Amino acid sequence: MALDQQSCTTTEFGDLPDWDLSALYAAPDAPEVARDFAFLETECADFAKTYEGQLAQLDAAAMLDCVRRYEKIDIVAGRLMSFAGLRYYQNSIDPERAKFLSDAQDKVTVATTPLVFFSLEMNRIEDAAFDALLGANAELARYRTVFERMRAMRPYQLSDDLEKFLHDQSTVGAAAWNRLFDETMAGLEFEVAGEEEPLGVEATLNLLTDTDRARREAGARALAEVFTKNVKLFARVHNTLAKEKEIEDRWRKMPTPQTARHLANHVEPEVVEALRNSVVAAYPRLSHRYYALKAKWLGLDTLEVWDRNAPLPLEAPRQIGWDEARSTVMEAYAGFSPKLAELTEPFFTQGWIDAAVKPGKAPGAFAHPTVTDAHPFVMLNYLGKPRDVMTLAHELGHGVHQRLAAGQGELLSSTPLTLAETASVFGEMLTFRRMLANAKSQAERKVLLAGKVEDMINTVVRQIAFYDFECKLHDARRGGELTPEDINALWMSVQAESLGPVFDYMDGYESFWAYIPHFVHSPFYVYAYAFGDGLVNALYAAYEDAPEGFEDKYFEMLSAGGSKHHKELLAPFGLDASDPAFWDKGLEMIAGFIDELEAME
Repeated sequence: MALDQQSCTTTEFGDLPDWDLSALYAAPDAPEVARDFAFLETECADFAKTYEGQLAQLDAAAMLDCVRRYEKIDIVAGRLMSFAGLRYYQNSIDPERAKFLSDAQDKVTVATTPLVFFSLEMNRIEDAAFDALLGANAELARYRTVFERMRAMRPYQLSDDLEKFLHDQSTVGAAAWNRLFDETMAGLEFEVAGEEEPLGVEATLNLLTDTDRARREAGARALAEVFTKNVKLFARVHNTLAKEKEIEDRWRKMPTPQTARHLANHVEPEVVEALRNSVVAAYPRLSHRYYALKAKWLGLDTLEVWDRNAPLPLEAPRQIGWDEARSTVMEAYAGFSPKLAELTEPFFTQGWIDAAVKPGKAPGAFAHPTVTDAHPFVMLNYLGKPRDVMTLAHELGHGVHQRLAAGQGELLSSTPLTLAETASVFGEMLTFRRMLANAKSQAERKVLLAGKVEDMINTVVRQIAFYDFECKLHDARRGGELTPEDINALWMSVQAESLGPVFDYMDGYESFWAYIPHFVHSPFYVYAYAFGDGLVNALYAAYEDAPEGFEDKYFEMLSAGGSKHHKELLAPFGLDASDPAFWDKGLEMIAGFIDELEAME
């Protein structure tokens, strides 16, 4: 489908593409939707009837058939939930879309409840018998990492009945609180001084990058006012989710609130701890030093929170049209590899991107892999800022990674979060380097460098501060209900430590934890961003040191999806994330950029 044939939203930045979800289903009432719900209901019941109580007796060939049937169920359920979820994110305040998503969640949960036995029984197979099964069949052995991740939960497994209860009850547990958060956030309106109409959260947050300091302050104060007004509800969401997690962790005998995330990421706690400690130790030479420089550039003794992402005074304010954003990213990708550009092209031409800001649309940006027999979809809220171009590069990196990993099949395609940010951050780095090489003046180079440093600080320093906040929040919740003031205090403790002494904090900033969706949707997810940035900095240094053969190794790594452990994937590049020096190497790249900025003074 050519660009002029696909659905677009006309904006001041050009015609921005809308999603064409027909690769999933033509419409909510399409016969295929009803067919797939019916398939799930009958196939899950048949699967349980055939295999429940029998897994330990299966030979390798029968186990392979079983796994393939399970994978087919996974694809159908994933297709239904992807379609329902993507439609909902396009307009989360539309009651019909919200109902369709809720009904889909209920139907899929009920249909798949009979499958709960699968992982429980799989985990009860003795190690020797399990190894013999995998040794007897090469096709079955392909799924080794899937089984290893599943079997990592063995020490924390509950009884079959309790596992079924938790599965059944999930739609009125965390999923319901997630929806309450999403719908509340999407429905918030912010009365910003100087604006004729109330703004949504995304447009108001966008004001924090405005060139006009008064507009930035007006945006920040409007955010503070609305978040503070709603802080009791957000505190209730966090209290409930943290308590629910604590109860489940206690029943499972999980040693820490972070354990489940580390297991899901297939990463050792000591690797995450090494990353966290390296970043926190680097705060003074990264964020503290950079923001002191920024205060000088802005002619200020101290910075307010609305200055954190302010454009530099020497930055010529300009909006970047969609066509320019597209060509910038595509040229950067093609400069690394024509294959990379080729993999990216359909996102622009086939309705795989939904780019415009629209009423009710979810804030932020993401790339959703959907299912391996369809393709990924990228969501943006494009407002023509240089950062939006970097966001485009970032999400397209995810999309390419998801396309390549799809070749592994549904169960093996999903990349652990620790490596899920690799292609996205690498795509950003390629785009940044291209823009830096094309800089026409020292001033333009300075602006680009400062912008990159800010992005890296937001990705590394800010996300590790978020991780520390979550650790403190979940730890404190174990001692009892947290008041909004309790949560505010935890937030401010990590903000002051990570941002440094140059900042003052306006009244109301203490409630800014309220809008961060990761705390609600994916507890402890945030360290994956810092992991990805540090890893890519080290990876890019390896690319510069030895470009010969790098491209093939890079595509091989992305194509592996979740089929290999991070140690195995990084070994061809001579990198090891369990080595503390590995993280310092990545942080040195950021420090080096700040050195260059200081030298320009």
